[in-house]
Amino acid sequence: MTSADELLWHVDVQDVPLGARTRADIHALRLLHRSVHMLVSDPDGNILLQLRSGTKDENPGLWDTSAAGHVDYGESYDDSARRELGEELGIHVAVEALHFLFRMEALPEFGSEFVQVYQVVWNGPLQLSEAEISEVRWFTPEQLDHAVAMDNPAYTGTFKRLWRIYRSSSLVAIPSSNSAK
Repeated sequence: MTSADELLWHVDVQDVPLGARTRADIHALRLLHRSVHMLVSDPDGNILLQLRSGTKDENPGLWDTSAAGHVDYGESYDDSARRELGEELGIHVAVEALHFLFRMEALPEFGSEFVQVYQVVWNGPLQLSEAEISEVRWFTPEQLDHAVAMDNPAYTGTFKRLWRIYRSSSLVAIPSSNSAK
């Protein structure tokens, strides 16, 4: 099955499921759907970002959240977050280590996606998906504040929107000695 054939949740304006549609249909018709974004932080509060692969169909070669992806049909937001962390970064955590931060409403200029944002504290090894990620880098919150304030085009629009919400709501990293499980 190609990524265009993936089945995703098609939802209404209240994020109530309407059924399954292919990823290709969802994007071509700009239908409302679900996604997750994860911020991986280290115990010192630095944030891991990924440089999206140049072969990605959306936002190739731009800096984005640590991991992100669509919520597959039949899957919960939480399960999707855990799956994407594993697939993209090789981070496998118990659901208790995944901390829900906030939800972003679906907007056409941001892909018509309802986005749930999570955070996990991690200081273990990473195993990057070469198909998804060109590189990863740790950033201080101040570096990201500056990049977003300057509307740096090297970062995805969704990341900049997410970061503004994250910082304005005074959300902070969840302390942990090691969330690796």
